[in-house]
Amino acid sequence: MIAIDSEIQPEDLKKGLERFWQLSAEKITAIEKEYPQNQGSPVFTVNGKYTTRGWTEWTQGFQFGSSILQFDATGEKGFLEKGKMKTLQVMAPHISHTGVHDHGFNNVSTYGNLLRLMVEEKIPYVEWEKNFYELALKISGAVQASRWTSIRDGGFMYSFNGPHSLFVDTIRTVRILMLSYSLGHVLQEENDRKVNLLVRGLQHAKATADYSVYYGEGRDSFDTWGRTAHESVFNTNDGNYRCPNSQQGYTGFSTWTRGLAWAMCGFAEQLEYLDNLSDDALKAYGSPVEIEAFMLKAATASCDFYIAHTPTDGIPYWDTGAPSLHKLGDYLSKPADPFNEYEPVDSSAAAIGAQGLLRLGHFLQRKGQAEKGKKYWQAGLTVLKTLLEEPYLSTDKTHQGILLHSIYHQPNGWDNVPRGQKIACNESSMWGDYHARELALYVQRIIDKDPYYTFFNCLS
Repeated sequence: MIAIDSEIQPEDLKKGLERFWQLSAEKITAIEKEYPQNQGSPVFTVNGKYTTRGWTEWTQGFQFGSSILQFDATGEKGFLEKGKMKTLQVMAPHISHTGVHDHGFNNVSTYGNLLRLMVEEKIPYVEWEKNFYELALKISGAVQASRWTSIRDGGFMYSFNGPHSLFVDTIRTVRILMLSYSLGHVLQEENDRKVNLLVRGLQHAKATADYSVYYGEGRDSFDTWGRTAHESVFNTNDGNYRCPNSQQGYTGFSTWTRGLAWAMCGFAEQLEYLDNLSDDALKAYGSPVEIEAFMLKAATASCDFYIAHTPTDGIPYWDTGAPSLHKLGDYLSKPADPFNEYEPVDSSAAAIGAQGLLRLGHFLQRKGQAEKGKKYWQAGLTVLKTLLEEPYLSTDKTHQGILLHSIYHQPNGWDNVPRGQKIACNESSMWGDYHARELALYVQRIIDKDPYYTFFNCLS
């Protein structure tokens, strides 16, 4: 399990963060200069150079969002202008994209971050520009919410696999519905029926908490507190749940660690958002106390599982049931080895999960649970400390990624195995790099005593 450093403070990471942002600037510039933009979105690296993969364009917002985060962290205006220009030129199709579950990734990372900077007064207030960003978020939230499957006890936004498929990843895309709702928007369906986007987002969150997260309550033979299933499969004829499954993990009965990390981060940031809403708004769905309870249970369980089933330095292997993990011996009692001969680690899961740990810890401390909150907070800082150092921080100027040892799709064999290695390693992903930057910005803002960083800071 993670060897939590109970003494480390955000200020202790200041020099590491300064080096991180310096390297980050070099990587963003290298991609801008060297990547062939006509080939689609950069997805992951092969031998240190970004390549694309024709599945969906779910990483494009991370590419341009990285430039916006770089400006936020350093004040370098060139990165802001690049992020704004590319958002304007390229991101419009993502607003109206009906075929994916990724709106909360692509559009919050671009339009959302730009609007947030304006609201935070980090960039000048321009009314038409503000309206432009708000309109994009409003429409994106409604389009995402229209991708809907009803089940016996609610419903969910289905994955690109089809109406039967609930992905755990999508808990982090719920935030686009929440922003659209808070900006005063609704989804209008047949006969002008108005759909409350807050209610729909909460329905999706409840389905994810009920079916994607396990609680050790005897659901099946592999029911362990906090483990997650990547995909939950439903019979669309009668709305009944059928079974767990996995697309990028090993099996439906093991835990793909990036899916686990999406749950950790997604539920924790929803707790923060909902804490700012009135009880009257929440009552459109149900009891505010019950809403917080199921969100907190899911966030706590998934974070507990991560801490217990991750090596001591906070970097997980790609799946907790990966078939050759046993060949590594007692791998949970030592730091992860990205260069081992049997199973890859996934640093992108660490970058995403660390933010979930920090947000949950912060939330609990604000709620008066100081000791419990400190555990998660210190665990998050412990993971970040590891990510800010080699072999995870990319210091090679010829490598375009900032976070090394990210895994995309181990079952499909999409990840590069470098010459001389037996497993995929030493590569980066656009989502891993973006979330490493988001994590770094989160902690840097605390060090600098800037406003606490949330996705909903973009709301006036």
